[in-house]
Amino acid sequence: MNTLTPREIVSELDKYIVGQTQAKRMVAIALRNRWRRRQLDPELAEEIAPKNILMIGPTGVGKTEIARRLAKLAGSPFIKVEATKFTEVGYVGRDVESIIRDLMEIGVNLVRQEEEVSVRIKAEASAEERLLDVLLPTKPLESAGVDYIGPESQAADSTREKLRQLWRAGKLDDRLVEVEVSASGGGMQVMSVPGMEGMEMQMQDMFSKVFPKRKKTKKVAVKYAYEILIQSECERLIDMDKVHETARERVQESGIVFLDEIDKICGANSSGKADVSREGVQRDLLPIVEGSTVNTKYGMVRSDHILFIAAGAFHMSKPSDLVPELQGRFPLRVELSALTKEDFYRILTEPQNALTVQYKALLGTENVDIAYTDEALLEIARFAQKINEETENIGARRLYTIMEKIVSDLSFDAPDMEAVTVTIDKDYVAKALHDVQEDRDLTRYIL
Repeated sequence: MNTLTPREIVSELDKYIVGQTQAKRMVAIALRNRWRRRQLDPELAEEIAPKNILMIGPTGVGKTEIARRLAKLAGSPFIKVEATKFTEVGYVGRDVESIIRDLMEIGVNLVRQEEEVSVRIKAEASAEERLLDVLLPTKPLESAGVDYIGPESQAADSTREKLRQLWRAGKLDDRLVEVEVSASGGGMQVMSVPGMEGMEMQMQDMFSKVFPKRKKTKKVAVKYAYEILIQSECERLIDMDKVHETARERVQESGIVFLDEIDKICGANSSGKADVSREGVQRDLLPIVEGSTVNTKYGMVRSDHILFIAAGAFHMSKPSDLVPELQGRFPLRVELSALTKEDFYRILTEPQNALTVQYKALLGTENVDIAYTDEALLEIARFAQKINEETENIGARRLYTIMEKIVSDLSFDAPDMEAVTVTIDKDYVAKALHDVQEDRDLTRYIL
């Protein structure tokens, strides 16, 4: 479990997300509380439930990014799901329990990757020996397990060492060798039925045991064969039972589920079957959020201590339109503010992965260097705020379309240009966006 303090967590989030201090503080406290709970007596720790969070705010202000970066900081299994993808029992659609199953799959992959890192050095050494065996097959007596010491054996050892040196020097990379790989499509496929993910999972698991994966021989270059052999050695060295157990514990203790568009399953001020279905989704979500046990192919997984972060714009509804029981399971509420011109400017300049940095790096591959003036970035920020106010407010996502329009001609011509530095100033921005500024109707469709 990550031991960052709330202040350190907020500081890390500040590197990628501009503003929204209140939301950052809230998720930082939620993450720290998990660490605090792990320090308690197990009997008391079992009684402390996570304080789920409801984020309210327009699209593109950082709700999803806050949750995603938080999970990455904690090394926690994280899944983002749209509440609109689920339907209540009896309707065609996804079963809400599939959230926990998908989270468990993510947890297993996360732990497996960590285990691969820990056994990588040993796997590389074994893979190298196996690769040399392919390049220089052993004698019949040696392959049968009979020791033989003589001139031929010594010559073979000498040849093997020479091959090892050539391989390490990269001189054998393009030589073709035959290695065994898993045959694709070897397992029997089970037809997917919406709402029956649990049965489908059990059938797949059963068939995988009855029909094991087939192997086939494939001719590949030595450098690719080496990677295939490393993966094979990693699979041999990793204890998958231990991986499954660790992943289940991590999902149960530190898993994070981000429920997006939760406002879309509110049935406010209307009636009919659609609203019954929406309320049904809420009631199906309730046991998962409250804490229940879900059957997965890795065993039973409890959701009692999984942190749920729900988010929605709530333009057409309000949090009080959720069923009362579900409202009570999201005790922490935070409203994220709409982005201003100053926020847009900071988004363009402060984050490590800012759009300006991305475009500079992309065009740098064509030996075209981009330089931005402060006036240009302020003009882009002003224009983004103006378009959001006059049309639909899509938050920071507006910057993607504006920046793409500004550099589109440059991106097209870059391969034909000599090494050059292009300065994007206020006039450059005004010229690129001139047509859009002139035609309001065109703005509505383009940006």
